Amino acid sequence: MITRIRPTTHSDLSKVMEIYAMARDFMSRVGNTTQWADGYPSTEYIASEIDAGHSFVCENQTGELVGTFCFMIGDDPTYEHIYEGKWLNNDPYGTVHRIASSGKEKGVAEACFRWCSMQCGNIRVDTHRDNRVMQQILGRLEFTYCGIIYLPNGTVRLAYQRLNKIEQD
Repeated sequence: MITRIRPTTHSDLSKVMEIYAMARDFMSRVGNTTQWADGYPSTEYIASEIDAGHSFVCENQTGELVGTFCFMIGDDPTYEHIYEGKWLNNDPYGTVHRIASSGKEKGVAEACFRWCSMQCGNIRVDTHRDNRVMQQILGRLEFTYCGIIYLPNGTVRLAYQRLNKIEQD
């Protein structure tokens, strides 16, 4: 059970990178073999997100780090243009990127989205076409599929948006 979400510190970095390695392995095992390839995200990249205040960790009831993600409020340049659809609105929004779980606790992604929606009631997220697990989670949490976006390297991502806060249990 996720009991706390807090900003990532540099002392968390090695554990965060372990979680990303576990997530890459999991994605590969479930057929998502090209997302986060070649060691993405790098230690340097996550360190820069820590410095920017965009990296967060999830702790379980014993204080163990069991998940990590990026969250920022404000315009995301990759969301400027959406194709084969449209965003639900043009209001200010929060963006969630790179949710990863150690696999030791269930519900990490849902806890992340709940926390993010408490920070901002308008959430956008994108995922890889092969990331069926994330697509199922987004559907369960009533995110709306809005279209496709292209990353700077030209790869396609499926774009989703959710309005209003996800209610706490």
